[in-house]
Amino acid sequence: MNRSTRAMFAGHALLPGGWCRDVLLEWDEQGALTHVAANFRDVPADIERASGPIVPGMPNLHSHAFQRAMAGLTEYRANPTDSFWSWRDLMYRFAARITPEALGAIARWLYVEMLKAGYTSVCEFHYVHHAADGQRYANPAELAQRVVDAASETGIGMTMLPVLYQYSGFGAHPPRDDQRRFINTPEQLLALLDTVRQARPEHGALRYGVAPHSLRAVSQASLRALLDGLDAVTAGAPVHIHIAEQIAEVEACLATEGARPVQWLLDRFDVDARWCLVHATHMDADETIALAKRGAVAGLCLTTEANLGDGLFPAHDYLEAGGAFGIGSDSHIGIDWRAELRLLEYGQRLVRRQRNVLASRQTAYVADRLFHGALAGGARATGRAVGELVAGARADWIVLDPLHPNLAEQTPDTWLSSIVFCEHGETPVRDVYVGGERVVHQRRHRDETRLYADYRNALAHLLSDA
Repeated sequence: MNRSTRAMFAGHALLPGGWCRDVLLEWDEQGALTHVAANFRDVPADIERASGPIVPGMPNLHSHAFQRAMAGLTEYRANPTDSFWSWRDLMYRFAARITPEALGAIARWLYVEMLKAGYTSVCEFHYVHHAADGQRYANPAELAQRVVDAASETGIGMTMLPVLYQYSGFGAHPPRDDQRRFINTPEQLLALLDTVRQARPEHGALRYGVAPHSLRAVSQASLRALLDGLDAVTAGAPVHIHIAEQIAEVEACLATEGARPVQWLLDRFDVDARWCLVHATHMDADETIALAKRGAVAGLCLTTEANLGDGLFPAHDYLEAGGAFGIGSDSHIGIDWRAELRLLEYGQRLVRRQRNVLASRQTAYVADRLFHGALAGGARATGRAVGELVAGARADWIVLDPLHPNLAEQTPDTWLSSIVFCEHGETPVRDVYVGGERVVHQRRHRDETRLYADYRNALAHLLSDA
């Protein structure tokens, strides 16, 4: 063993081939794993030992950080036909009050909560760019840098995705007044990206991409200009887009463009593994198969989709076709990858009136299939080397509590089932490591007290102005 590296020994660890015993993990100063060995013997006495079983950290592929502060504030009927669209109006009013200082405090606390849940990476779909009146800050990347800094300070890995938002609807409708904080041309958005990239250069814990907000918010020409500009600087960087989340969106796309949203995108752009199609809830059978074959990632945010009444993603048919998926917490009414996976399966059970719907012939345990699928798809969506414990990947992992009631006296083959489908007691996530650094110890973030106080202060100011 190279004594210049750092190392940890675990009695059990989930490696790509399954659970292994007596695993040694070694990583370098940049936070990348250099060696992973199972059945390791003669462990030196000075090697740190994990306090429980280790599993890879989960990527969170979709986040709007500022929305964490409004969780719980929209749970009342705004009109007799309350829906995503009426929720969006309330969200816009809240977004109008966000200051740079408040955004930083909210993002820091959100990322603490993510880390405590076992998310070790986040893709931030960042679309609040300007001042409340729509004017650009002196630093056009002011708000994006606040969010990137929040990730760095808390220790979570990040893929920053500045959002292109131009129009209020299909047919290049002019933006609404309450969207003025979001609006950029492709050239302005690319300049913003260049500014934040120069101020906060990419490294092992930080990657950049772009996010055209949705097909209703961009045109074919502007989407093409955005992608061309991105590839001129970083070819193959991640591209995320909201798509087919609502039936009204599908109907509007059919009316104006003559095609359903997912099919329209697949027909006109080279949608491949760099793409993450967030939600993709309302696809027909042909779109479902076509998306699965492209290798793009379906970004599923089950707690948010349920909260907003979006509908159910065609998960069974998509997975049977070999589709890739990952999970995100989106509006952050819940921050728990276990709940996202649980809802993914339970939605299918309710529709099909069966159990263990998303198991496969190769993987009989539903939780195992969904956990590994979310790791792989989430890693693809981040554009970073995460999601597995292998040499070359980031040293990101979760240490489970072996004494948790849902793990006690069980064997490894049922551990994932127990932590995903059982909801008893406190979280089974005990410690969390990102880039080899322990950021959560015994269920507490290393800087939790101060960052929670900052969050409460920001929230008090926001709500006092409501």
